[in-house]
Amino acid sequence: MPVRNTFKRFFQLEAAGGLLLIAAAALALLVNNSPLSWLYNGLLEVPVVAQIGALKIAKPLLLWINDGLMALFFLLIGLEVKREVLQGHLSRPSQIVLPGAAAIGGMVIPALVFWSLNKGNAAAMSGWAIPMATDIAFALGVLALLGKRVPVSLKLFLMTLAIIDDLGAIIVIALFYSGELSNLSLALAAASILSLIAMNRLGVVKLAPYLLVGLVLWVCVLKSGVHATLAGVVLAFCIPLKTERNSPSPLQQLEHALHPWVAYAILPLFAFANAGVSLSGVTAESFTHHVPMGIALGLLVGKMVGVFGLTWLAVKTGMAALPTGANWGQVLGVSILCGIGFTMSLFVGSLAFVPGQSEFAGMDRMGILTGSILAALIGYTITAVASRKQVVVTH
Repeated sequence: MPVRNTFKRFFQLEAAGGLLLIAAAALALLVNNSPLSWLYNGLLEVPVVAQIGALKIAKPLLLWINDGLMALFFLLIGLEVKREVLQGHLSRPSQIVLPGAAAIGGMVIPALVFWSLNKGNAAAMSGWAIPMATDIAFALGVLALLGKRVPVSLKLFLMTLAIIDDLGAIIVIALFYSGELSNLSLALAAASILSLIAMNRLGVVKLAPYLLVGLVLWVCVLKSGVHATLAGVVLAFCIPLKTERNSPSPLQQLEHALHPWVAYAILPLFAFANAGVSLSGVTAESFTHHVPMGIALGLLVGKMVGVFGLTWLAVKTGMAALPTGANWGQVLGVSILCGIGFTMSLFVGSLAFVPGQSEFAGMDRMGILTGSILAALIGYTITAVASRKQVVVTH
């Protein structure tokens, strides 16, 4: 019963967060295409400075959201991944085969779709990883609209797939989207990581020391040239899940505390700050340009082909079985829902095409919104039709 209640709470939270994401993105589009656009852009450009002695961090509000608050989002992802690997749906190889194969297909094929449309432009190719991601909150939010018509096993499949997908995106960000490196900052970051590992091995279960060293780690990583949000993942992996004498799990305590803040505040704020695409001067060419087209087709077509194709292959070769109670129509619908990239795609897009530095800055958001909206609408429709047929067959 406790495990069932945990999953129920998780799905309810992610669904509500997904609907809030939609509202935040819609509000950003509305405000930035209204007479208040000056206020929207001015707010995101407000300089925010934090300084202690000689240590100074000065960034516009937008980057504090993307580099600072999103580190907490990555911390939550890291906590979820560690828990799933140690005692959840990623703890046994048999549980990983189907969503793992689907996740790999859902990362590789969209990148190939983008590459095929942009291979002649080196600057545009920086965005190859944008259509690789799945927004778990958004996708589960859309799936939740179908209620009990969708089997829980299919939701678990989507959740596990998205977690593996997020882990892949984290690795891609670490390897391909880091700037010029500072050896001193990297050395200090390494010392912070060693301190976190030492606390874990020594049995420290209080969260405060981990969070304090984690803050130092974030600053060091921010100054090092490696993207600062990765500090959240490293911190998560060092926080203990199990304790002696059945005392409360520090990892689960932090995960439960972070969930509502991330779902109801951080991700909607990130969406509001990054989804405000100005539609001024938008023409048909704005959608057919190779960069937004590569992203949109990567999310809509690449995700569907990659996720559904490798799921079909894994089932037909006997490597795995379909989620219990699900049919192929529902799997196809969920495969299309995986094309809702949104949060992680917007995040990777902000790294690939830096505003003020790249000629393609802003174009990525056009492709992300187009691909994600179409994936949500088409994926929902197909899943709904397939679920209705499933109900008829059952009865």
